Amino acid sequence: MEIKKAEFTLSAPMESMCPKDTKPEYAFIGRSNVGKSSLINMLTGKKNLAKTSATPGKTLLINHFIINNEWYLVDLPGYGFAKRSKKEVQKLEQMINGYILQREQLVNVFLLIDIRLEAQKIDLEFMEWMGTSSVPFAIIFTKADKLSASKVLQNLNAYKKVLSETWEELPPIFVTSSEKKQGRDEVLDYIEQINKGLKE
Repeated sequence: MEIKKAEFTLSAPMESMCPKDTKPEYAFIGRSNVGKSSLINMLTGKKNLAKTSATPGKTLLINHFIINNEWYLVDLPGYGFAKRSKKEVQKLEQMINGYILQREQLVNVFLLIDIRLEAQKIDLEFMEWMGTSSVPFAIIFTKADKLSASKVLQNLNAYKKVLSETWEELPPIFVTSSEKKQGRDEVLDYIEQINKGLKE
């Protein structure tokens, strides 16, 4: 897929205020500081489309970007950021859950995970929640350039092993590096494939 156009549409504090449109939506979510903004910018080929920040947890709204006037890339707030009050955490959880469970246009969630870390309870629980809620999702491992190729493979296999303890069938998995544009074509082709299927 070639991205010719990527534009910010709107930021919404809840699902009901998202764009009134029927185009398919692909949501990106992950723990704070997983490299979500960098990945979105790398995928769209636009340096500052999603605001990258030195402070983790900057995304506090549901951000919609229209791609090629055909589909939406949705940037969801990160989860698991400790420096928030209980009230803020609850509000963010409600926002994320409301969007993921109620948004009819949502066709796939991309869960971002730092390839350098071993499987974290919070991510595994989030996957389980999506699984039991019948939400289609794929995993995107980020920051692959920070490790050697053999270490990436080692970590990937270790993660798959953990997943296969709970999942009969593993979700689609992509390994990416925003620095090196690794995995860009694979992720975009996957989106294109789903979009084509929706039109049939």
